[in-house]
Amino acid sequence: MRNEDSAKSKAYEKCFREIAQKALGRTAQERMEIMCKVLKENIAYYLWVGFYFPKEDYLELGPSAGPPACAQIPFTGVCGQTAKGRKPIIVPDVSKFSGHVVCDPRSKSEIALPVFDRAGKVVAVFDVDSESLGSFGETDKEWLERILRELFPV
Repeated sequence: MRNEDSAKSKAYEKCFREIAQKALGRTAQERMEIMCKVLKENIAYYLWVGFYFPKEDYLELGPSAGPPACAQIPFTGVCGQTAKGRKPIIVPDVSKFSGHVVCDPRSKSEIALPVFDRAGKVVAVFDVDSESLGSFGETDKEWLERILRELFPV
C-alpha cells in the first residue's frame, strides 16, 4: 500500500469508528448529517460533502457540510450519472466530465456513490468534491462504501 493510501486509510478508519459510534439509534437523516460532519472535519482534501436525493426530474440537496451547494441539479452530472448507473464514479478532473454541473468553481475532482434501500432502489447519492485534481481513488471508494454499508445496510 502506498504511503498516501495508508494515510487515507488511517483517516477513514478514525472517521468510520466515530461515525458508527455517533450514528447508533439515529434516524437516516441524522446518520447522513453525522457522516457529512465527521468526514468534512477529518479529511483535509474534502471541500464539500453531502447527499442528493433523486426526484422525478432532478436531484435535491440533502444533508451536507462545506460551502453552499446547488439546491437542485440535473441528472446530467456526476451525481445524476451515479444515480442512473447505480455505481460509484470517480472523476479526477471535473472539467473533463461531460455534463458536469458546476456548483462551486473551486471543485476540481469528485467522487459519488449510490445509496440503496433494502429493495435495491437508489434513494440517495453521496457526493464529495475536492479543490485538487485527482484527490479520489480506490481507497476513498472502498472506505466510503464501507461507511455507507454500515449506516444504510441493505
